[in-house]
Amino acid sequence: MTGRPFAAVTARTVRGVALRASAAVVAGLLLFASFPPRPLWFLAPVGLALLIGVLVAVPMRRRAGFGYGYLAGLGFLVPLLPWIGVYVGPLPWLALAAAEAVFVGLFGALVVHLRSLPVAPLWIAAAWSLTEWLRSSVPFGGFPWGRLAFGQPDGWFVSLAVVGGAPLVSFAVAATGAGLAAVVLTAYHRPRAARAWTVPVAVSLLGPLLAAAAWPLVRTPTEESSTVTVAAIQGSVPRLGLDFNAQRKAVLDNHVARTLELADDVAAGRAPAPDVVIWPENASDIDPLRNADAARDITAAAAAIAAPILVGAVLINGDGTTTNSVIVWDAQTGPGERHDKKIIQPFGEYLPWRSFFRLFSEYADRAGYFVPGDGDGTVTAGGIDIGVATCYEVAFDRAFRDSIDAGAQLLAVPTNNATFGDTEMTYQQLAMSRLRAVEHGRAVVVAATSGVSAIVAPDGRVQQSTPLFVPDALVAQVPVRADVTLASRLGAAPELLLCAAAVAAAGLALVRGRREKAGAAARTSTGAAGAPAGGRFDKEDL
Repeated sequence: MTGRPFAAVTARTVRGVALRASAAVVAGLLLFASFPPRPLWFLAPVGLALLIGVLVAVPMRRRAGFGYGYLAGLGFLVPLLPWIGVYVGPLPWLALAAAEAVFVGLFGALVVHLRSLPVAPLWIAAAWSLTEWLRSSVPFGGFPWGRLAFGQPDGWFVSLAVVGGAPLVSFAVAATGAGLAAVVLTAYHRPRAARAWTVPVAVSLLGPLLAAAAWPLVRTPTEESSTVTVAAIQGSVPRLGLDFNAQRKAVLDNHVARTLELADDVAAGRAPAPDVVIWPENASDIDPLRNADAARDITAAAAAIAAPILVGAVLINGDGTTTNSVIVWDAQTGPGERHDKKIIQPFGEYLPWRSFFRLFSEYADRAGYFVPGDGDGTVTAGGIDIGVATCYEVAFDRAFRDSIDAGAQLLAVPTNNATFGDTEMTYQQLAMSRLRAVEHGRAVVVAATSGVSAIVAPDGRVQQSTPLFVPDALVAQVPVRADVTLASRLGAAPELLLCAAAVAAAGLALVRGRREKAGAAARTSTGAAGAPAGGRFDKEDL
């Protein structure tokens, strides 16, 4: 007996694994390409369809599914997150991408586990919702960056945010991808079986049809809307990088100066007078509650513009910790209400397990000693209730949800992107603000230190925006609303329902798998074989 047959099988196996691994990485790259600043949102369902096709085209074990899913996660997250390491080297960036890719690997294992269920594409889409929820929750409070919904502000599916927020948008994208995978496999293996087409086509169309039905619910500005005039100040910074604010007085001076210039424009009739002015996060890294010079400069700017200013400031606490705050500053009464950032960034604003992680990076101790605030994220300025999500907070569903529950009529995202240089981070974050506008039916004002600042309408359209690294001021009339969207009322319920469906489907698949193993011998001996139920990714379909 020669070794040729074994060698031939081994070569085919290696080629098959290499081909599937390459396709999984390409699937991840397609997911990445669907995110801003590229307007290629439609690549997200295509990327998921390719990944699911890899996972169901041939029989495999769950651990193999995890491996292919993990490769797709790397293909997705490694190019999505380089801004993490732009000034601290590649190790934090690659470590984060590797850690977060585990959740895409878990999705791959779940696809293999769920593939034999009836209507499998629908349960697979719910499995994506479950893994997104997990990634947004753990560890250290989770990391929602890269949710499928955040790549969709220009796409068909964004309207679903008004019904179920970001989770429903992600589910619709995933369902479309799973349905497309089923359509392709059905066309290849069972093109003449009419029954086999029902579920793939239905699931493929589910997301677009639901999105079309939701469009009438999306809030659009109307002449009857109550409006206020807002201004967003982008003062820019002396230099980018981790030391952008080493010249802290210069950063504050930049924002004061640009506000004074706007005041001159208002006085000359070149710009409308704002009812409220929004400065970015870290506009004053000099604590204005402790430093009289900083307080005097901010008061002068507020007096000149004749409107309260939301000042992004770093406040020093009595125990040596710091608070990332947004303070309402009035020329007459000085500092008033404030929002202390509640969701602070691990490995940036604080370092969990500091003594451990400093062993791996000289930059570990550059992480701050910030502590989270509390409250509902809402401040009142100029008679307007404003919901505030500072920078990183906008990625989390609960941030603005709390504000809306507290009566916020307008939303603000003060942010500092100077620490991430000339990367895609600012565009990715702006996409989140656009989705939040649709989700809650509110205008969103994005004020960034170095850009991109923007005025976003309640339907997610960007009305005005600034270029990067250019001092500027945006002034616009925006609607203020007291009523709430269906998504605001439902809160976390849609996501919890999708996650529960995925868990229930996984449990059902486990029970069915055990029963099928127990009955396999009997079915083989009798030769009985029924037609597989529609929508399964069964071996018989292949």
